[in-house]
Amino acid sequence: MDAESTIVVRERECRSILSKSGISRVDYAVNPYVGCAHACAYCYAVFMKRFTGHKEEWGTFVDVKVNAPAVMARQLPRARPGNINFGTVTDAYQPLEADYGITRGCLEALAGCPFPTTILTKSALVLRDVDRLRRIPAVEVAFTITTLDDGLRRWLEPNASPVGERLEALDALARAGIPTWAFCGPLLPFLSDGEDEMDALFAALKQARVGHVLVDSLNLRGAAWGRLRAALGAHRPDLIAGYQALSANRVPYHTALVERARKAAARHSLGWREVTIAYEQ
Repeated sequence: MDAESTIVVRERECRSILSKSGISRVDYAVNPYVGCAHACAYCYAVFMKRFTGHKEEWGTFVDVKVNAPAVMARQLPRARPGNINFGTVTDAYQPLEADYGITRGCLEALAGCPFPTTILTKSALVLRDVDRLRRIPAVEVAFTITTLDDGLRRWLEPNASPVGERLEALDALARAGIPTWAFCGPLLPFLSDGEDEMDALFAALKQARVGHVLVDSLNLRGAAWGRLRAALGAHRPDLIAGYQALSANRVPYHTALVERARKAAARHSLGWREVTIAYEQ
């Protein structure tokens, strides 16, 4: 699917790109785009439409912050030291980045900056910018990988890089000296949250040289459930009732899932990071 041919693209200027963050362990959020063409069925960031005023369906529009690199260069010298995270409500390496290079420009502004910087993506396009990443003293790249099943990926994350490309990118980044980790979230109930699926996923991540993993469960609050329900209705309608039951019982499910994942990570000698991220819905 050609994501760029099916979305509404608008160019706009931003007043700020280094935004204060309410996410634990993240001081600044950098989102070079508004919206995301990856169109993931479970995306929590659909709540952003409340603030942006977009009428289009989430995943069908992207606003490009064309002046973001210049704004970043202006803001950084005045900013207090803190952790930076690229892609808290978008993917900084979604397909349009290949043409616009907004994220690459922001990384250029970060050259030599000591602020710890994390990039979270689902796109192998990040490999294009290894030269820029090497100029940032404290940088790491994380990939979201929710399943090894690329057939499942195609309807959950239709415009993101195939799973194999993400694993290859993780390995290439590690070989280039860039620290990496994996965000395995959400693991999908009845689809990718079983012990066998976790073992296979963590074995692949270990082979790809990731430093550690962070695992999270599915959040079915708010508008995100409507999107996922539609996808399940098209591909796995038999699971809808089970998902609805879990939505009313998330805390014990989450606790059990994380404990299973922790044990699986230990079996594969993977580092572990506790989930502390609580995204607004």
